[in-house]
Amino acid sequence: MSEQVDKNLAERAKVFRALGHPMRLILLNLIREKPRHGQELAAILSLNPATVSHHLAALSNAGMVVSTKDQYYQIFSLVKENLAKTLDEMIYIPSAQMMDSVKEDAYKKKVLRTFFHNNILLAIPAQRKKQQIILEEIANAFEFNRKYSEKEVNHILVDFYEDVASLRRGLIDFGLMERSQGVYWRIKKPSDPLPESSLLTNKED
Repeated sequence: MSEQVDKNLAERAKVFRALGHPMRLILLNLIREKPRHGQELAAILSLNPATVSHHLAALSNAGMVVSTKDQYYQIFSLVKENLAKTLDEMIYIPSAQMMDSVKEDAYKKKVLRTFFHNNILLAIPAQRKKQQIILEEIANAFEFNRKYSEKEVNHILVDFYEDVASLRRGLIDFGLMERSQGVYWRIKKPSDPLPESSLLTNKED
């Protein structure tokens, strides 16, 4: 499944998560009556403004409400075009895209079975697509929102494969981690595929 399709599905999933709390349904109905600011909503519901702000942020992140500045207040109103979508529209995925997703998942599992044994990387594949799959798997050993020294990175990577320099370079080049002044951290968005020579290419594929 393409990155654009994955992004579209992720945006739809945000809507369902945002609607998964009863208070957010109440907030949507209050805002549906007329645009309101957070303090007004908190007063109506007898809730802490911070609690209301948290729920409004979830609705805003899902594209269901939008805020505009009015002097000292953020006024929230509905994004009507998003709310007008039917449930059928929200859940529909073309059959071809579903099959692509199933095939991609099966391919990923096959690559991981081929190149890992007991969580040990047997070899770095030559193909860039396979390199990305194995590096994304290895990246899961690192936490988001945490900084690592190069020594710590090496200590984690050596449990997977002895050539830690190639793994470090791959994690950086694929956009799975960033590095500055000897400090590494994990990031969420993969970058473009590596050039042909970026990782070891002398292993059998």
